[in-house]
Amino acid sequence: MEDQRKQLFRIGEVSRLFHISIGTLRHYDKMGLLKPEYTDQETGYRYYGIRQFECLNTIRYLRLLDMPLEEIGAFLDSRDTDKMWEMLRRQKQEVERRQQELKRIERRIDKRLEQLEDALHSEFEKIRMIRTCPRRLALLRTEVKPETYLDLEYSIRRLEDEEPVAFLGKVGVGISKERLEAGLFGSYDMVFVVLEEDERFCGGTLELSQELCASLRFQGTHRQAEKYYGMLMGYVREQGYKAAGFSKEITMIDQGLTCDCSKFVTEIQIPVVCAG
Repeated sequence: MEDQRKQLFRIGEVSRLFHISIGTLRHYDKMGLLKPEYTDQETGYRYYGIRQFECLNTIRYLRLLDMPLEEIGAFLDSRDTDKMWEMLRRQKQEVERRQQELKRIERRIDKRLEQLEDALHSEFEKIRMIRTCPRRLALLRTEVKPETYLDLEYSIRRLEDEEPVAFLGKVGVGISKERLEAGLFGSYDMVFVVLEEDERFCGGTLELSQELCASLRFQGTHRQAEKYYGMLMGYVREQGYKAAGFSKEITMIDQGLTCDCSKFVTEIQIPVVCAG
């Protein structure tokens, strides 16, 4: 037995040679992927031979390709060239799928960075006329009067019944055209989420084309919005416009991003057309 052990390597040596943790080697043993050549029944020490080196090289190579351990085990049981070809083909497809997903995530991060940069450089309590880009909304028509951002949570959950969507920085509330014209700014008629271009949503959505809007940003949340609606609608009438649809009010920086209320940024947009 001593002669046999001289040709074997302790688990710690194998760990150093292959830069693999001892815990990983034990896990491979437990899964049946890489059984030691010999295990001392008295001490429990594991010993590995050259045959395990070849097998470990294969496992390490396939793990570098992010191949699941279950598939690696199935291949090691059969050692079939056709099976390896099929495994690699499937893994390539999975890598391509992940690349597309990462690109989608990258686009969303870029857009969110752009929105944050815009919000951080806001001019407050200044009315501007802007043209919005086309957008798609998930819309829930319900009366709400939020005192804090938490008051919108139930409505958000109702919107999410159909399919989960990412809400951070995209949840808004709106006041109908009729109530805007009547000067009723104390509560809202709807809650909405601005959906990304590639965001799937099974529920009803509203497609909005480009809109001409009177826009204003202020430091605060929906609780402080009422007086700014008065300012906006006064400006709209002075400029010879009237409301053309419901308002879109979004807190661009809120409790989800900072605990400092002085840094909150909310924007109100009121779509308008000429009154004549």
